[in-house]
Amino acid sequence: MIPRYSIPRITSIFSEEAKMQRWLEIELLAVEGWASIGHIPSEDAITLRKLAPVVDDAFCKEVAKREEVTDHDVAAFVDVVQGRVDAPPARWLHYGMTSSDVVDTALGVALVEAMDAILEVSARLVATLRKKAEEHIHTPVAGRTHGMFAEPTTFGAKLALFCLQADRDRARLERAQDGIAVGKLSGAVGTYSNIDPRVEEYVCSHLGLAPVPASQVIARDRHAELLWACAMAGATVEAIATEIRLLHRSDVGEVQERFATGQKGSSAMPHKRNPILSERLCGVARMLRGYVVPGMEDITLWHERDISHSSVERVVLPDACHLTYYSLDRCAGLVDGLEVRADRMLENLEVRSLGLLFSQSVLLALVESGMDRDAAYRIVQRDAGQAAETGKHFRTVLEEDGEVSVGSDVLDKAFSLSRTLEHVDRFLEALKQV
Repeated sequence: MIPRYSIPRITSIFSEEAKMQRWLEIELLAVEGWASIGHIPSEDAITLRKLAPVVDDAFCKEVAKREEVTDHDVAAFVDVVQGRVDAPPARWLHYGMTSSDVVDTALGVALVEAMDAILEVSARLVATLRKKAEEHIHTPVAGRTHGMFAEPTTFGAKLALFCLQADRDRARLERAQDGIAVGKLSGAVGTYSNIDPRVEEYVCSHLGLAPVPASQVIARDRHAELLWACAMAGATVEAIATEIRLLHRSDVGEVQERFATGQKGSSAMPHKRNPILSERLCGVARMLRGYVVPGMEDITLWHERDISHSSVERVVLPDACHLTYYSLDRCAGLVDGLEVRADRMLENLEVRSLGLLFSQSVLLALVESGMDRDAAYRIVQRDAGQAAETGKHFRTVLEEDGEVSVGSDVLDKAFSLSRTLEHVDRFLEALKQV
């Protein structure tokens, strides 16, 4: 991941040192597993643990140098560890195992740890959205469909729906973490031909993973599900960011991103306060979606395995974890610091809309007065068009229309914002389930 979007916590999980430390731990646990069933001397397992090398930058560079000869990273790793130990018990390293036993099990550990971090920030986004939704549940705003004025809603209702969606993302991420919290030490084609299943159980139990049936590799639908869950979380962030971008526009002006002291919106136009974070998050969501297809394609491998998935996963899994964390974290900050311009929302709803948002209420009032629905629809449609063309308030046009026979009390009710929004607290009820 490029430094601009890298997250230190995620970077440390997927660093070479962290990866090889996990590999080493799996190798040592496997030896201890063999010892626990009496297949090798317990003293050898103890000695190996004691003589195990420190995995640092120098160690990783030595492995990389050895890989230039072996052209195989795990083989190079085992060679270097055995060379560093330089004692007879080193012969038990990688005993009965294949490279995927180490790589896939270690990857499971790494992804579980990364998902722990992602789930923490996912929960923070849900909590931030909920708090903001509760704060603005009674802040009226013009609802829009197809980008056009529709009916009144509240800003809190918008945020409540996003909160519920973000909470579903959190649940999807949890399920994906459960699916990837698995390991295997079952040998070259998964049949335990040269390794005892009890060794697999020993290693996985110490790593907090569940042992699963596998070929040479763990089935890649698990990894694809994780990438999909990350992309879904990114899509929710994009939906939130898109709404903010649309409400942020100069001609709408209902919200604004936080603008720090000294910040510049444009190198050329000093007046600009662009929604740059929202735009950035929309772009990041595109990248997250882009990882889903190669993840899906990795599911199909030749026979018991090939390595066509390997090069893909070295890039997309760490990057997806980085960008998912980044998206959720930045979105939580975006929502928390959002400037909500309630006065502008009310102005757009009541003044700039010319009252057209109440057209359905007027239609229903005419129907209730005994008018045929289609006839009422045509009258309301005609008067709404006249209001839009002339700039007169919709109610004024209705009052001047001789075909509209309802009294002012009926129109008062039809144009009542409090009546229209009397049920918005139902959104708060839904949030109680979060």
